[in-house]
Amino acid sequence: MKLRHLPLRLGAGAYILNSGLDKLGADEDTAKGLHGTAAGAYPFLSGVDPKTFTTALAATEVGLGAALLVPVLPRVAVATGFTAFSAALVGMYLRTPALHRGPGDPRPNPDGIGVAKDVIMLGAASSYLIDTLTSSAKKAGVQAAKKARKAVHR
Repeated sequence: MKLRHLPLRLGAGAYILNSGLDKLGADEDTAKGLHGTAAGAYPFLSGVDPKTFTTALAATEVGLGAALLVPVLPRVAVATGFTAFSAALVGMYLRTPALHRGPGDPRPNPDGIGVAKDVIMLGAASSYLIDTLTSSAKKAGVQAAKKARKAVHR
């Protein structure tokens, strides 16, 4: 793990892990509310049982939070999962008009502030993914150049 990734991974990982742990014990009303918001944005989820959806969401958040906190999985996989999860949250926000100030205005109303912060998380996740991909590509290029030099000198 790169030192420059540590603050992002610790902050986001702890936040996402806590969110998932809170959802593990969600009651029926909470599950219905979470499911209703998600299904409103992503209609394919409407056929999923609210409790099943909430448990799956909680497991996803716990897994992603832990992956960010414990550097055992490949960075590219963690960064990709983090970015995809954040993008799905931003998509939900953008597709939920009740969270906006008015028609055609994407800015959050008071109810949308808590979800709109996911835009920041998507920016951070995307930056992490880009840095990880460009670092991996650079490392692969350096290794290929070393192999090529060795081959030429043989």
